[in-house]
Amino acid sequence: MAYIHVKKIGNTKYYTLRISVRKGNNIITKDIENLGTDLSKIDLYKLEKKHKSEIRKSFSTLKKFIDSNHYLEKAKEKKLKSKEFLPKNSIETIEAINLHYTSRFLKLDVISKKEIFDNFLLKFAVNSTSIEGNTITLEQAARLFKEDILPKGKTLREVYDLKNTRKVFFWLLEELPDIDIQLIIRIHDWLLDEIDKRNGIRTTDIRIFGSPFKPTPAQFVRDDLNVLVSWYKASKLHPLVKSVLFHHKFENIHPFYDGNGRTGRLVLNLILLKNNFPPLIVSRRHRKEYLDRINDADKAIKSSLINDSSEHYQGLVDFIVSEYKESYWDTFLV
Repeated sequence: MAYIHVKKIGNTKYYTLRISVRKGNNIITKDIENLGTDLSKIDLYKLEKKHKSEIRKSFSTLKKFIDSNHYLEKAKEKKLKSKEFLPKNSIETIEAINLHYTSRFLKLDVISKKEIFDNFLLKFAVNSTSIEGNTITLEQAARLFKEDILPKGKTLREVYDLKNTRKVFFWLLEELPDIDIQLIIRIHDWLLDEIDKRNGIRTTDIRIFGSPFKPTPAQFVRDDLNVLVSWYKASKLHPLVKSVLFHHKFENIHPFYDGNGRTGRLVLNLILLKNNFPPLIVSRRHRKEYLDRINDADKAIKSSLINDSSEHYQGLVDFIVSEYKESYWDTFLV
């Protein structure tokens, strides 16, 4: 395995291309090339030609390390200050992502951007629907989207779940519509097309078995959504923080009989896209932590739905920043 070793002397970081090989119970490491102190001057493609056998299997990991750390260093040079819910390291993480997104990704040709968004959507759709119980795998979803091959042993509900997510995401990406109650209902109804005929806002109370929170009573759902949309339009929070808090507040209202989580995660990404930030993926591997952080944040709105200054939101925001970092550098590298 090849990786980049970092040694810091004073304020300077020195980079070395290093390989590790397991021999019996021992792991042997060897430095094969000094890479200097400037990540931006490391040409991975030249290194790959020079050390093909050592680098080939680790190429993607090496590129991710170089690009993510290069843009992190550029973010640190801006000497950004912490903001509400975002300590300095989180601000720098987000800024590194946005610097790469605006200076590299958005400058790609239309076809290349479409291919990367196709890849993002594949991962997003599988993870978002899987959180709600969909069992279609990433490989099966890829064949469904690219070749229209239905996965064996899966329900039509699961198939429509993925297809509808794809359709809605690309419509949102193209149109970047303003966020209001009618848009939220439209997103939900499209997501549940051919799955659930109960369109629009629910008219009866519901209980979420296994969850400690109580959704908004039916007669107050539209009022709460109006309050939430007004809060969103007035909020001066950082776009990522605003998207996270909106998502949590929306889930607590739980305005629909089904599809609230899927709708909420799409609206979260729409908020990011409208602010010129890339979208993110909440990984199904982290489902338990995701739900735990949402439940922890419920304490923030005990007194008021629009409370946005509670320490109880910190864990959820930190979690989403971590998901943002992982999903971005795994998907948008160019």
